[in-house]
Amino acid sequence: MKPQPGYTQLHARGALRDRVATALEALRTCTICPRQCRVNRIAGELGFCRIGRRAKVASYSPHFGEEAPLVGSGGSGTIFFAQCNLACVFCQNHDISHNGEDAPEAEPEQLAAIMLQLQSQGVHNINFVTPSHVVSQILEALPIAAELGLHLPLVYNSSGYDSLEALHLLDGVVDIYMPDAKFFSSDAAKKYCQAGDYPQRAREALREMHRQVGDLELDENGTAIRGLLVRHLVMPDNLAGTKDWLDFLAREISPNTYVNIMDQYRPCADASMFPELDRPPTGKEFKQALQDAAQAGITRLDQRQSHLAERLWRALG
Repeated sequence: MKPQPGYTQLHARGALRDRVATALEALRTCTICPRQCRVNRIAGELGFCRIGRRAKVASYSPHFGEEAPLVGSGGSGTIFFAQCNLACVFCQNHDISHNGEDAPEAEPEQLAAIMLQLQSQGVHNINFVTPSHVVSQILEALPIAAELGLHLPLVYNSSGYDSLEALHLLDGVVDIYMPDAKFFSSDAAKKYCQAGDYPQRAREALREMHRQVGDLELDENGTAIRGLLVRHLVMPDNLAGTKDWLDFLAREISPNTYVNIMDQYRPCADASMFPELDRPPTGKEFKQALQDAAQAGITRLDQRQSHLAERLWRALG
């Protein structure tokens, strides 16, 4: 029998609404993400993320392109939120994350209805994509959804630029954390994401996420039910600090961390303005990333990347 998602248990005890009250209060002088803008989002003031009182939903649908443990046979129920608390110059979702002002606002009842609609389509989880700036709004919608029968695991699919304050609010609510591990260097993070403190905040967040949910757990069908899954995008010329991140995960999180080492970087958005970003990584660079994982003791790689690794070994020797 599958474990009951944490938020349903909190809701049954009446504790989920207490989290909502605390989360909404944090919006009055917003400290919900590491930016600490301290604007009054309840009153409609806008900080770095340019989202006020209501979350904006860019799109939602069953998604079959996510990691294997999330997709299963029914897909992952993705909800893409507009805007972002980072400003990555190479963002592949630039139209949503940088120019999502026109996306419709979602009242809590509407966001709850979206979750329930996705559940009715047979997805395995509800996957909040780019949620770091709308934690309060997600929490506000959850008691409504739970009351109406939502029972799927929740996936927190973030950039890794998350505050401990927000993660404490999500303790016992989120079942599966799926953060990025973007840049290990503060200089690179400042240059490419306008967040020089990204490496520190992401490492803090990863530790807290793992403390809450542990290593990724799968059911008898190989579908994720709880735990941490980390994404790392290989960048040209090792700009992301791949070896440093993999050593950190093995040493300070867990050698059993499930990692998706991604080869899909392509110059997007404003990347062409930076010559060092204006090309995809080579096969040799990606092979080095896989070697770094093996040397660090990280062996739980996403299934698709494992197959790609086999092809690379054969092609490159």
